Amino acid sequence: MEPNKTNKKYFTTSLTNWHATENNRNLPWKSEKDPYKIWLSEVILQQTRALQGLPYYQRFTEVFPTVQDMAATGDEQAFRLWQGLGYYNRCKNMLATARYIAKELNGQFPSDYEGLLQLKGIGPYTAAAIASFAFGLPHAVVDGNVYRVLSRYFGIETPFDTTAGKKTFSILATELLETKDSAAYNQAIMDLGATICTPKKPLCEQCPLQKKCTAYHHELIDILPVRSKKQSVKTRHFNYLLLKWNNKIWIQKRIGNDIWENLHEPYLIESAEPLTLKELLANEQFKKANLTYSSIKYEGFATQRLTHQVINTRFFSLNTSGKANMALKEGKWLDVNGLKNTAFPKTLVSFLENNLYF
Repeated sequence: MEPNKTNKKYFTTSLTNWHATENNRNLPWKSEKDPYKIWLSEVILQQTRALQGLPYYQRFTEVFPTVQDMAATGDEQAFRLWQGLGYYNRCKNMLATARYIAKELNGQFPSDYEGLLQLKGIGPYTAAAIASFAFGLPHAVVDGNVYRVLSRYFGIETPFDTTAGKKTFSILATELLETKDSAAYNQAIMDLGATICTPKKPLCEQCPLQKKCTAYHHELIDILPVRSKKQSVKTRHFNYLLLKWNNKIWIQKRIGNDIWENLHEPYLIESAEPLTLKELLANEQFKKANLTYSSIKYEGFATQRLTHQVINTRFFSLNTSGKANMALKEGKWLDVNGLKNTAFPKTLVSFLENNLYF
C-alpha cells in the first residue's frame, strides 16, 4: 500500500478510535505523568515483555519512590532487585542516570527530547517515550511493535534493522503521529502491536486496521516485518566450582564487557565443551588454581538461553580444607546465610534455591 495522505489518515483515525473505545490493556505506568516512573518503566521494558517487567516495576517504585531514593542506594541492592531481568547493563546505566539527575539536575528530568537523549542508557525510542508520555511533546515512538504494525499495514518490505529501514519507519511514524495527543497515539500503536498485531498468530479479526491492511489482504503476515539477516546464537559452557569452607562459599563479582556484569558467581572455568568430573580435574585452569580440597562432586547442570547466547552450566562442589591455602586473588568468602542478599544471574539463583543454599 502506498502510504498516501488518505491511507495515513485512515490509519491514525482508526487507531486512536480503537484506543479510546476498545483498548483495555491496563498497566500501572500507562496513566503516569511522572517522568521518573515513565523512565523507569521504559528502562525495564527494553528487551522485556510487559508482564515480565511488571513485578520489577512495582518492586522498584516501592523501594525507590523517587529518583533521589534510587540515586542514594548502593549498587548491590539495585542489582539484587534487578536479578532475573537480564541485560544487566540497563541496571548499571539506570543507576548512573539516577545519580546524575539527583546530583547535577537537582532531581529534575530534562523536559525536552534533546536533553533526555543526553542521559546515559537513553536512546531515541526512550527519549521519545518520556517526551511524549511525561511532557506531551510530539515525538513518535518507534520500537518492535511499531515496526511490525507499520510494516504490515503499509506492506513495507525494507528491513527494519538497516539504516534505510530505520529512516523509513521513523519518518512514517512521525507523519502518522496525532500531535494533539501524542501520548494516546503512541500508547495505542504500542498496545496494538503487543495485543493484536502480535509476531505470531495475530488477532486480525479484532484489528481496527484490518480493512486496509496490506499484509492481511496479500497474505504477508508471516513475512512482514523483514529483518536483514538472521542473528547467530553462540553456545558457551560454564563450569562453576562451589568452594565451601566453614559454612562459607567463595564468590566473585563479574567484571568486564560480558554478560551478567556486576553480578556474583562462584569460581568459573569456561571451556569449549562441557566438562565431566574427570575432565575438570585434568583442566589446566583447575590445576593452576591449586585448590586444596577434601572432596569434590558433580552437582548438576542448567541451561539458560539469552538473546544471542546459550549458556550451558555445570556445577561442582568442593569441600576445602581451609581458607588460608586458597590460591584465589579476587573474590571473597561469604557466609551461606548472606547469599540471599547477593545478586546472582538467574541460572545461579535457581541452582542455589534448589540446593537450599538460600
